[in-house]
Amino acid sequence: MINKIRNLIVSNNLDGYIIPKNDEFFTEYSKTSKLEMVAKFTGSAGFILILKNTNHLFVDGRYTTQAKQQSGKGFNIHEIPYVWPKDILKNYNPKNIGFDPKLFTKDTLKLYFNNSCNLFPVTSNLFKNRIEEINNDNLVYSISSSISGESSQSKIKRLKKIIKRKEIDNLFISSNENVCWLLNIRGKDLPNSPIANFQAIFTNKQEIFLFGDIRKLKIIKKKLLNENIVFFEKNKFFQILSSLKGKSFGIDNKTCSLFNEYLINSKYIIKNRTDPIYKLKSIKNSIEIKNMKDVHIQDGVAVTKFLFWIKNTKIDKLDEIKVEKKLESFRKQNKNFLFPSFSTIAGSGPNGAIIHYRSNKKSNRKLKRNHLLLLDSGGQYKWGTTDVTRTISFNKPNKKIKELYTRVLKGHIAVAVAKIDKLKNGNNLDKLARKSLKSINLDYKHGTGHGVGFFMNVHEGPQSISKNNFVKLEKGMIISNEPGYYLENKFGIRIENLVYVDSIKKKLFLKNLTFVPLEKDLIETSLLTKIEKDYIFNYHLETYLKISPYLKNNERKWFVKLI
Repeated sequence: MINKIRNLIVSNNLDGYIIPKNDEFFTEYSKTSKLEMVAKFTGSAGFILILKNTNHLFVDGRYTTQAKQQSGKGFNIHEIPYVWPKDILKNYNPKNIGFDPKLFTKDTLKLYFNNSCNLFPVTSNLFKNRIEEINNDNLVYSISSSISGESSQSKIKRLKKIIKRKEIDNLFISSNENVCWLLNIRGKDLPNSPIANFQAIFTNKQEIFLFGDIRKLKIIKKKLLNENIVFFEKNKFFQILSSLKGKSFGIDNKTCSLFNEYLINSKYIIKNRTDPIYKLKSIKNSIEIKNMKDVHIQDGVAVTKFLFWIKNTKIDKLDEIKVEKKLESFRKQNKNFLFPSFSTIAGSGPNGAIIHYRSNKKSNRKLKRNHLLLLDSGGQYKWGTTDVTRTISFNKPNKKIKELYTRVLKGHIAVAVAKIDKLKNGNNLDKLARKSLKSINLDYKHGTGHGVGFFMNVHEGPQSISKNNFVKLEKGMIISNEPGYYLENKFGIRIENLVYVDSIKKKLFLKNLTFVPLEKDLIETSLLTKIEKDYIFNYHLETYLKISPYLKNNERKWFVKLI
């Protein structure tokens, strides 16, 4: 593949070519990964810069260790946000860098290069997807308002009010997940999310033009037509765009490609660069929260049963891949389970230090009693999305390991009991989560939490718990709470629950969605305050009360000892 890219560079008189992880929908997970094809890197974020004589892979702190292991022989590995292509180009002085305009946004290119070179749009068939066969397994389907908590017509009316208030004539909804939310539809175009790959134009007259593979709309065509939604193949986009009334357009900076921005800007004035659906979608209604609560009880049962099983199994016969399959088998016992919400992370010993590790035949490690097991997994259910991480110990851990786990737990609890009215945003929560580790000069290279969708993507914005997120947390938002600590080539520790923002008498606080027991053998109680000890007791008691009706007698007896 690299030779093909270099041929492209030469034939277009370029000095280099940049390749993103994302597809034209800018989704985190897609069915094919360009980075894996080019650099054997399997992480969910990053990009590649190929120059005439050198190869460069850029990843964030979650993936530096993984990138070195998977791609270090053929690529120079750089950690963002500390190094960008503009920094690398100072050493090579190239003039012309090529890019596919359908795969980059204007903001992304500015961040990467900042006028350090000439950027040339070059479309190619290097990563052309095969034509997909259509069958009953990949058709788009609708979900009722009894599940979503709001009809698509109600959502459309709310969106209309917003774009009228902003004085925008038309809105390009480039994010596939936002289209799915607005129309109450789901699909099977992504490996771990029930998303349909469609984009849309929404007018202030409440007209909706839907673009994508219309073969997949077979079972909902009539419903869409009844709701005055017209659909076209995506190659009709410019034709429909040119026929619209009005002078202005709204787009989204994060998901509108430079290609589509050029098309829109050739006919209209771009007045707004944020899709308001992100904010609307982030605030779950009471029905969505209820469904997520129900799903998390079901998921908690599966994970708890798995924990009992692995604690009572001879682990010398287990490896990471067997662990992944066994955990999924417990989830599959539930009729509402559909598929994992992301590829399970089962990292034993040193593999646990690879923050977003994914086991394969080459890396697969056998479990050992003196190694920690970091297990991060989730499920897509009817109707909800889960994500939970537990760090598991199989023997009496040493004092240092217990201290580190307990400091991560202290950060986790600090977030769980935080006063949201006072702290307001994820930036302030992130500081709380790191406080105990930072008191001994330790930290972790990832955010403390991400937004989560309702039966949608497991990673969702705009809210998160991270250093650079200042989005105000509001009632109904769902986020993960997952501080960690990682010692390269030794072990990884992470504790993750999903939580949602709730209120009593207008006072905001976080409530747990996830109910799975913590690893009590790793807790050093002498490091805990009374508030933290009470939290652990109450969390285990509440978890037991919710989960125990679905457990067998021996599982319940084991659980009682944890309280």
